[in-house]
Amino acid sequence: MSRLVVVSNRVGDVDNSTQTGGLAVAIADALRTYGGLWFGCFESSEKSGCTLQTALGSNGVQYASTPVFSTEYQRYYAGYANSVLWPLFHYRTDLIDYREGDFRAYMSVNRQLANQLYPRLRADDIVWVHDYHLIPFARFLRRAGARNARVGFFLHIPFPPPDLLAASPNHASIVDSLLDYDLIGFQTSTDLSNFQRYLDEYAIAVVSADGTIRSDQRTSRSGRFPISIDVDSFTKMAEAAPEDVRLEGMRRHILKRKQIIGVDRLDYSKGIPARFEAFEKLISGNPSLEKSVSLLQISPPTREGIKPYEEIRKTAEGMASSINGRLADFNWTPIRYIHRTVARDKLAAILRHSDVGLVTPLRDGMNLVAKEYVAAQDSDHPGVLILSQFAGAAEELTEALIVNPHDTDEMARCLLQALTMPLQERRTRHHLLLQRIRSSNVQNWANNFLTVLLTDARSDDVSIPSTEMRQAHQALLPSEFSN
Repeated sequence: MSRLVVVSNRVGDVDNSTQTGGLAVAIADALRTYGGLWFGCFESSEKSGCTLQTALGSNGVQYASTPVFSTEYQRYYAGYANSVLWPLFHYRTDLIDYREGDFRAYMSVNRQLANQLYPRLRADDIVWVHDYHLIPFARFLRRAGARNARVGFFLHIPFPPPDLLAASPNHASIVDSLLDYDLIGFQTSTDLSNFQRYLDEYAIAVVSADGTIRSDQRTSRSGRFPISIDVDSFTKMAEAAPEDVRLEGMRRHILKRKQIIGVDRLDYSKGIPARFEAFEKLISGNPSLEKSVSLLQISPPTREGIKPYEEIRKTAEGMASSINGRLADFNWTPIRYIHRTVARDKLAAILRHSDVGLVTPLRDGMNLVAKEYVAAQDSDHPGVLILSQFAGAAEELTEALIVNPHDTDEMARCLLQALTMPLQERRTRHHLLLQRIRSSNVQNWANNFLTVLLTDARSDDVSIPSTEMRQAHQALLPSEFSN
């Protein structure tokens, strides 16, 4: 029986049901089902002599992490991955901070990880690589010797249109290296279309109607595989509310106060300042809501030390303080802002006891908080989900109140609509949303991806780009990618 080998930047914990982060949670759920090996890396202060860290978890899941020296890791992770690829893929070309040395470190770390994993692979292993940190991983793994291995890639974040992607000096090598995967998966139809348009516009491959990609490297497949959650386990987690969350919910019920909740890593792509502005407009335009509704914003820190993240923290904290200064009373705080990680089991209960889920990123690959909010609700008295049109989840969760996160007036109107929505409408919307996330839970996501990965790509009626076109593309690649 084939073994599943999952590769991601960091290794999580299959046995930890309370860990946070969409990628870690989804991978853990898949490995709990399939078993296998979870492989990644960690930052090390030792330049040499640090050995691979290994462990064994439940369900036979193995863990392996390889060390990367701190200076190189920071250039790979904070440098190229999160100062170039992250803003670029989230359509924020204004925030790109490109340095050639960071790109070289990015390639070097991917090569190191591939060289470390290759000797540990079995002949029939299925390798599933995750996210933007590891785009070139398959190319280096195949160069190490795994030429015939089944290797798939899933991008958890958006994929930008060709004209935006071209803002990166290394866009050709990034896309070219994706063609070494047998299957390239995306969250949404838009992301898949953007990728396929790039292949067409730069004439590096030909894509057929079924997503088959033919280049002179290999025949691959591409597809849309929207990620999800384990609905039943999250619902149970939400129902088992800790006493402090339950008592706080009872207190608000007695006082007839409602809670709006936002849960996001503190990232500029999440639209937190616009959310605060919309909430202030809601209160200012509807004085009767004073003291009867509050916004709880939970924003764990992330990627500290990178300038745009320091700036968004100052902006969010400053806005929360300013709005509270203007609107608060001695017994009412309009915005409660938490800048730390909240355990997933407690977070599930908080979502259940919140009347409105406000999920308004400026751009997001999927946003599992939207699905978690739906799963957490009491079906008899559900809350209302407000969802950004630019979140990947908006392709599926059409019964939510869909908003433009740049339009704070529209967001304020939707907040009022959600807070005053009749019970029957809330039940109807929630019922349909719950059906959607149940029909495409995390197990289905993993099954669908792995089924396609194990299916041979078809190449009928698909021709290779002309030699002239391919040579033009090769001229854009760095020397290490040109063969």
